Amino acid sequence: MKRELDGLVIQMHSAGVSYSDAVRQFKRRYILEVLAQHKGNQCKAAEELGMHRNTLSRTLAELEMDTTQIRNGMRRPPVSERPRIQSIAPGFSRGATGIR
Repeated sequence: MKRELDGLVIQMHSAGVSYSDAVRQFKRRYILEVLAQHKGNQCKAAEELGMHRNTLSRTLAELEMDTTQIRNGMRRPPVSERPRIQSIAPGFSRGATGIR
């Protein structure tokens, strides 16, 4: 992992990415990963990050990260938007077997 990070730092420096932009990009990506692991739950993410939930909320605002979009991206789509799963056994009826 250290080798990959070293390579990334070299690439960013060679591309002229400023220190402040590099730190900002790292923070955004790292926080997004932690939020994804906790399905958008900011309280749990803040705990893992070792910060207060309000600090995380403020950091998200400073990094211009849309928390609504993050949360919505973690949710399952409404039933009407989910693909329908075809029945394995056509003609199989739950009512006929007594299973509900």
